[in-house]
Amino acid sequence: MSRTVGEAMRAAIDSLAPMIGQDEARRDVRMLMAAATGWTSAGVAARRDEPLADAAPHFDQLLGRRLCGQSVAHILGQTEFYGRTFDVGMGDLAPRPDTETLIDLALSDPWTTLLDLGTGTGIIAITLLLERPEARGLATDLRADWYGTARANAQRMDLGDRLTFLASDWFARVSDRFDLIVSNPPYVTEADYATLQTEIAAWERREALTPGGDGLDAYRAIAAGAPAHLTRGGRLLVEIGHDQGEAVAALFTAAGLEDVAVHPDINGKDRVVSARSSA
Repeated sequence: MSRTVGEAMRAAIDSLAPMIGQDEARRDVRMLMAAATGWTSAGVAARRDEPLADAAPHFDQLLGRRLCGQSVAHILGQTEFYGRTFDVGMGDLAPRPDTETLIDLALSDPWTTLLDLGTGTGIIAITLLLERPEARGLATDLRADWYGTARANAQRMDLGDRLTFLASDWFARVSDRFDLIVSNPPYVTEADYATLQTEIAAWERREALTPGGDGLDAYRAIAAGAPAHLTRGGRLLVEIGHDQGEAVAALFTAAGLEDVAVHPDINGKDRVVSARSSA
């Protein structure tokens, strides 16, 4: 007799939980089952007693990839962020809920021009522009092929010409000033990179994760270039590692930026450093 949906999910959770914990295993298995069956999450919950039947091979294949360490975002090619679905390509940094802290802070003040440094999948720039229909933005990454997913996401979400893209090494090819500069740069230290989970290190570009060394090189570049690219009173917001708040804040203060502050995420961990150009 074919396994029921519920039986298959319970067995999958038992297999995954030792790797990633019970709560994350439940979430991942629910998403994989929805992808395998074509049902919504509500449909999966409502049909737990039904036979898995024809969807079983597909579910087993997806689960096998997850057990090998591939993230759900890279398995499915998409993920949810700030209530929207974004495409995620192989090598892209998979969007994480922690980044929503930066979004909320960015939306707490008025602005009409945006620069997103190291855009990756484009989740920050695209989300902010969709939340601010009157605004325009520029998104950069070191190489044009690294923002291919971001461009596709922007086109799919009908941003039109409100978001443009540029290959640039941080500010090297950026000439304008902006009301808001944001970035989720590579910040993992060389030592910590060696200990990352397989789902991160094996499937996300090294360059999107670590600059090597102490993990602060991107912040040094951003601190050096931001004052010349912010409008008067403009803001800078960057995501950080949980133990980097003090160091990044010191870099921004040394660069002459004002109102420097460290902000926690929903779990109480330092997540964003903000600063403002002189008025």
